[in-house]
Amino acid sequence: MELSELLELLHQGRLTVYPLGVLSMVVLAIGIERLWKYRGLDAQTRELTRKLVDTLVRSDISAARTLCEASRTPMAEVFGEGLRWRNIALEDLNEVLNTARQEMLTELRRGLWFIGTVGSLAPYIGLLGTVVGIMVAFGAIAESGDAGFEVVSAGISEALIATAVGLLVAILALALFNWLQVRVSAIAGTCTRASERFVQALLFVEAGPESQGGGDGEVGHGSLSPARG
Repeated sequence: MELSELLELLHQGRLTVYPLGVLSMVVLAIGIERLWKYRGLDAQTRELTRKLVDTLVRSDISAARTLCEASRTPMAEVFGEGLRWRNIALEDLNEVLNTARQEMLTELRRGLWFIGTVGSLAPYIGLLGTVVGIMVAFGAIAESGDAGFEVVSAGISEALIATAVGLLVAILALALFNWLQVRVSAIAGTCTRASERFVQALLFVEAGPESQGGGDGEVGHGSLSPARG
């Protein structure tokens, strides 16, 4: 099939093909932007966590804050939020980190709802085009009084093209949506483990001799301990 013939077929189903084409371009743009956003986040988070833990075990809270401020990794804001709290119980610190982490993950999921929505609605948009195409075919039969193939071919073509394009867009959008969701889940797991290592490092600082003697005066969790009921 030549390109001109393909374009003519797509034009026949323009009622649904054009809207689906616009939606697919938006989905592609969001997908590329999100892929760029997620690129290397796992490795960057692990590297930041390693450097931050190394800094905390030296009880250098000031350097830890500087490290978080200099990093462009989203998890740096979570760590920075944890370092801003003083005299806080362990459970409360975990809640602070969890809230900050959830806000970060919400930002990472931005736009994914649109991809999922297009993937869910595309078959129905294609179905609408199918119904319209069938109506066109029956309208042609009613006008001509003939049920020959030449009479109904235009309407049938429109119906089939609408169905095919709707299914194609839905398959691609849902595949992209699921893959991006898996990436976000993997990043979320990395961030959760990073938070645990961060808390463990703070506990190490609390248990160290520097905290007993006051250290450099900047240990922000001097009362870090499990809360008692």
